[in-house]
Amino acid sequence: MIKKAIAVMTSGGDSPGMNAAARAVVRTALYEGVKVYGINNGYQGMLDDDIEELTSRSVSDLIQRGGTFLGTARCPEFKTPEGRRKGYENLVKRGIEGLVIIGGDGSLTGGSLLSKETGMPIVGLPGTIDNDVWGMDYTIGCDTAANTIVDAINKLRDTASAHRRIMLVEVMGRNSGWLAMMSGIAGGAEFILVPEVKFNIDTMCEEIKGMYDAGKRYSIIVVAEGAGSAIEIGKAVEEKTGIDTRVSVLGHIQRGGSPSVEDRMKASMLGEKAALAIISGASDVVFGFNEGKVVAVNLFESVNNTKTLDPELVRLARVLA
Repeated sequence: MIKKAIAVMTSGGDSPGMNAAARAVVRTALYEGVKVYGINNGYQGMLDDDIEELTSRSVSDLIQRGGTFLGTARCPEFKTPEGRRKGYENLVKRGIEGLVIIGGDGSLTGGSLLSKETGMPIVGLPGTIDNDVWGMDYTIGCDTAANTIVDAINKLRDTASAHRRIMLVEVMGRNSGWLAMMSGIAGGAEFILVPEVKFNIDTMCEEIKGMYDAGKRYSIIVVAEGAGSAIEIGKAVEEKTGIDTRVSVLGHIQRGGSPSVEDRMKASMLGEKAALAIISGASDVVFGFNEGKVVAVNLFESVNNTKTLDPELVRLARVLA
């Protein structure tokens, strides 16, 4: 049955391109003659009934902006069945018949529980810089974040070379090393430390000393936060090599900034797909990209499976180092 009113929300950590995706959902729904609501501040806004009807103008001047105009927040209450029921009732009283959720694995898990317990139709879009949603090789924001890291590596290389230093760059990725691996390879790092692959610090330090003995002026080591603290690793590296070592923790700068062309385009394409799907009666699906094409992944399979780091990237990093 064709829906008359839908809602869109962003949840979890913000990522560049979320605004582009939400904009596409809103304008596609309006183009189809469907009323569309925006839920402010994620699941917390759903429970607080912080929901407003959106127009085409509501999403103007957004496609180039990072962050999310809808906002996002943590919501422990939504993790309870009672909390989810409260949120559901706030949707129903406004006549909302379907919900598009833009967020990462945790946010999509919340949507899957809402769907199971209440029957509210849910369509998900993968919005996370970690690129760790199962069933796809792209998530909204990952390209911009990787480019932000590479830009930082390029700058840090200049000062590392000038002082013959070892430079450690800590990037986000508590459970996934995708950001570290992609930016490390693209940034020409000598070593990339990720949570999925064990590393031996003594072996790494011996290799670094050999490189310096052969005339190398600097070394770049990219560290995913899940692989360990770059500050602690840096202290050990300097102690074991005797080479001046510095650490740069990039932190939340990776989340911000104007989204890249790829993130704007793919987010817009996924937003249209999500809106058309939810309007036409689809539910329990996540739309993403895999090998350059839009794919539809079962929502429950997506949140109950763990995406692994491509071993080809690990191999390439070792070859090119």
